[in-house]
Order: sequence, then structure tokens, then C-alpha cells
Amino acid sequence: MALDSLSLLVLVGLVSIACQWFAWRIRIPAILPLLLAGLALGPGFHILDPDALFGELLFPLVVLSVAIILFEGSLTLRFSDLQNHGTMVRNLVTLGSLITWLIVTPSAHYFLNLSWELAFLFGAIVVVTGPTVIVPMLRTVRPKANIGNILRWEGIVIDPIGALLAVLVYEFVVSSQETALAHTLQTFGLTLAIGFGLGAAAGYFLGVALRRNWFPHYLENTGVLTLMLGAYALSNHVAEESGLLTVTVMGIWLANMKHVEVESILEFKETLSVLLISALFILLAARIDFYAISQLGWGVVFVLLVVIFVARPLSVLASSIGTSLNWRELALLSWIAPRGIVAAAVSALFALKLEEAGFLEAEKIVPMVFLVIITTVVLQSLTAGTFAKLLGVRAPAPQGLLIFGASAFPRALASELIKQDIPVKLADTNWDNIRAARMQNIPTYYGNPASEHAHRTLDLVLTRHLLILSPYRQLNPVLSYDYEAILGEGNVWGLGYGEKDTRASHKLAEDYARNLSLFGEDITYGKLASLMARGAQIKTTPLTDAFTIEDYANNYGTRALPLIALDPNNRTFIYTAGMYTPETNTKENNAAPRHETTKRAWTPKAGWQIISLITPETEAKPTTPEDPQ
Repeated sequence: MALDSLSLLVLVGLVSIACQWFAWRIRIPAILPLLLAGLALGPGFHILDPDALFGELLFPLVVLSVAIILFEGSLTLRFSDLQNHGTMVRNLVTLGSLITWLIVTPSAHYFLNLSWELAFLFGAIVVVTGPTVIVPMLRTVRPKANIGNILRWEGIVIDPIGALLAVLVYEFVVSSQETALAHTLQTFGLTLAIGFGLGAAAGYFLGVALRRNWFPHYLENTGVLTLMLGAYALSNHVAEESGLLTVTVMGIWLANMKHVEVESILEFKETLSVLLISALFILLAARIDFYAISQLGWGVVFVLLVVIFVARPLSVLASSIGTSLNWRELALLSWIAPRGIVAAAVSALFALKLEEAGFLEAEKIVPMVFLVIITTVVLQSLTAGTFAKLLGVRAPAPQGLLIFGASAFPRALASELIKQDIPVKLADTNWDNIRAARMQNIPTYYGNPASEHAHRTLDLVLTRHLLILSPYRQLNPVLSYDYEAILGEGNVWGLGYGEKDTRASHKLAEDYARNLSLFGEDITYGKLASLMARGAQIKTTPLTDAFTIEDYANNYGTRALPLIALDPNNRTFIYTAGMYTPETNTKENNAAPRHETTKRAWTPKAGWQIISLITPETEAKPTTPEDPQ
């Protein structure tokens, strides 16, 4: 029995959420299950027909969704990022993109029998990679830090640049249908003028509005979204099909204005992607016709081979000129280039527009782009880790720490960890704390580590633990749940609150409360701040055969609060309530230790180092609980 329209809409929403959850659970790019679900609902079982469901509204829905995607993506493009992340990234998103475009275009023309106009458009679309597919892959592959940084920032920067290239090519293709060359150039010039001019003006106006707080906080995200869509509609009204260029330029302008905070707008993208954008890709995939794919013939195989084995390696090789990357690093960079959400959305939008404009061949673009996406994501996700290991460019097992909170104690702990060659990064939403950390040359992230921006930009390849050392009670639980899914159970710890309120309405969630045992049962943010104010210092103590863990306990007594232990291989072990005591090697009555990588309690031995907070000997009264070993 066929489902009615309401049931189909609900089904799309449920399936989109299920795909997002599944991708989060097994740590793969969400675009893959979304596209596969769309193929199953559409051409697979013929449950969903987007054209019949939405009718004339399908095209406006796709158009507005793509406008939102391009605007949000362009908000991540800061010109400073091109400078701060090396020659290789700049080359990849400029020279590398040009080489990919010029190599893929003739292959599409000759192997798929596409006209040169559509071949150039296809080549521009498959230039982009995107952080939504790169970041989950990097967490699994664990390449060396320099390779991971290059790939991550290439994905971030190339999204709006690649989309802008595709928009410009599309505008030229459409305008070239006019018989007179002068009129063609005039139409194309008008599109560029309106796109860049109105985009810059709208971006500046919106930036001023945000800077001067013209919007109340609760209307800020909604106001930005609706004004962006208004600029899109106005641009299209003045110069047909210039709206996408306008919103892309608008986002880039806004992202690079001084004293304009766009982090909350970027976070808003996460909600949109779960509902609107996730559903969009199911609908786009449901429109694909398996017969259309089969009609592509064997030429599609040759195009895929060119995209993966010719265009990408040559673009990487040319972009590496003037860099110090070796051939192994270049080989891995050449292999990892999965296509993502922007490519899928832009291809579907332009295909619809071109079909309406009379380009019959445009129906080949969507299945071809989707095949590129599925092939690159599946093939490279399955093989990149092994390839990196064979090349010897895979990073060791992660032992680093991400610390949320950058007050005096976290800064002192981070400085000591850096001395011991442990990767560490401090994150905080307080600028004064971040500024103080940067003055001490500690790597930092300014913002909410649970935001969409952080998920795209934070390098977690070498991170094993998250330590929550902040006083932000509303944000701490969000980070705990978010990063336990990323780093694994037993690798996220927070400080207790020191409260014994037994009222049901004031109790913490059990899953969250279990993680609030960092450094000891009664260790709170206030206690650590008080100890630091009274002169306590963080010190690393090596253990030897002559100075055992028992000697350490006898020497420092209650003056020492053990924080982190390092084994001879520099693996990190976090002290929490309920650890084994060195004197008796028996467990206390507190919660059992939970360590994902060891699955058992650990006892420091000769060759280990203990990082502790040492209270000055002048302290007459013990201020820390019994050592939680």
C-alpha cells in the first residue's frame, strides 16, 4: 500500500535521523548512509518519489537548501587560514583545484560523451572534498599531524572555492546559450557584478548588524538565515541565477570582517543539517535512476579512474613544489580525497536547472557525481588506514589530551605535559584564559569544543583523553556526552562538584556522574584553584627501582595529588577516584576504574613518571584527600 504524503515526510525525517545516528555510531561520513538510504527508498524499492511528493516545490526546496549549504560553508573561509596552514594547502585549493578541473573535464567529455560545457561543469563540481567526509576518515586513518592538518584544512577551504567555481562555470554555460557573443559576455558580466557586488554589500550590512547587536540574541541565527535568503532572492530577481554566487560572497565577506562573531551561526548549521540538509540528500538520491546509471556505460569507470588515480596525484604533486613533504606523505595525500555534501547538492541543483534550460545531457551529471562520492568515500575509508601504515606515515596510538578550561591550573598542567612531549590543547570560551595560555605558548582552541566548527577544525588524531577542568556547569555535560562518543568510554573525565544534594530534581545523570571522579572523589574546580593560589605546583616525579611508588607516597604523603601517570612508552593514564593504592594494591570502596585501552587497573612501576600537584611543605593542614592511586 502506497504511503500518503504526510507519512512519506515523516519517513524521510526518521530515516535521516537514523542515518545520522548510524554514521555517528560507527564513525563514518554521514553522507554515505544518507545517499544509500535515498537509493533504497527511491529506485530500490520505489517507496519515495520526490517529484510526485513535492511537485513544483521540489526545485525551490533544493535551491534554498543549496544556498544555505554554500553560505554556511563560505563562513568557514577565512583568508588568514590560507596563510596559517602552509604552502601546501594554498597550492591545493588554487593550483591543485585548477589541475583537477582541467584533467577531469576532457575525461568527462571523451568517456561520457558530454558536451564541453557540461564537462567543464562536472569537472568543477568534483573539485571539492569537504570536512564532513574528511574529518571522520582522519580519525580512523590517524595520519601524521602535518598530513592530517593539510587534508582537514583543504576540505574546509576548498568547499566554498569549489562551489564558487561551479557557480561561475554554470553561469557561463547558461549565458552561452545566447546566439550573440556580446550578449553572452554581457549576461555573464552582469551575473558576476551582481553576485560579487550584492554579496559584498549584504555581507557588510549583516556584519555591521551583528557587530552593533541590532538583533536580540534569540533572533540572531534566524535573522541571519532569513536575510541571507532575502539576498539570494533579490540577486536572482536582478540577474537571473546569480543568487548562489551572491550568498557565497556574502558568507566569505562576513567571515573575514573584523570584530564579527560568527561562531553561533556556524553552530546553527548543525541543526539545519540534521533536519533540512540530511533529508535533502535522501530526496536527491531517491531521484537517481538506475537505468540512467547503466546508460553511462563503461566510460564511467574510466572517469572514476582518472579522478582517483590521475587528477588527484598530479594536483598533489604540482602543489608540493616548494614544500618539504616526502614521497610517502605525498602518496597518502594523493589517495585521500573523498567528495562530499557540496558536490552532491550542487550537482543536483544544476542538473535540475540545466534540464529546464534544455540541456538533455544534464541528467548524466547527478548519477556521475554520486558515483564519484560513493566510490571515493567507500574505497578510501576502507583502505586509507592500511595504506598509511604501509607507507609509515601513520601516527602512533593517540596519547594526547584535550583539556576544556584554561585557567591557572589547566595551564600549569598543560605546560608540564608539553615538557614531557605529550600532545595537549586547551579549549575555553573565555578569551582572557585563552590569551594567557597563548602567552605561555600552549596550543589552544577558542570556543566551544562541542560546536560544529570545533568538530571540523580541531585535530583529534593524537588525542586520547578529554579532561573537563572548567567551572561551566551547563556546558560540561554536553562535552562529556559528545566526546565520549568520539574518544570512547573511559577516556572522558571531569571534576566533581563536591555537592551531596540527594533531591531527585538536583541529581546528576548517572552516566555523567560516573565521569566526575577526575583526580579524586572530592577534587573540585574550587579546590584546585585554591591550591594553586596557595602556591601548589605541578611536578613530574620519575620512578626507579630505588624510588618506588611506595617511596613516592611516603615522601610526599598528603601533599601530593597524583594527576597523570606516564609509562616508559609515554602512554598516558589518568588518576581518578577508586584507583589502586600503592601501599596495599587493593581497591578503595569508590567507583571502579574505567580505562578503555587497558580494561584493568594499573600500578606505576620503575620507568614510569607521576605528574602531581604538590602542596608546599608550609601547609600545616592537609588539603587533599588520600592519594587515589
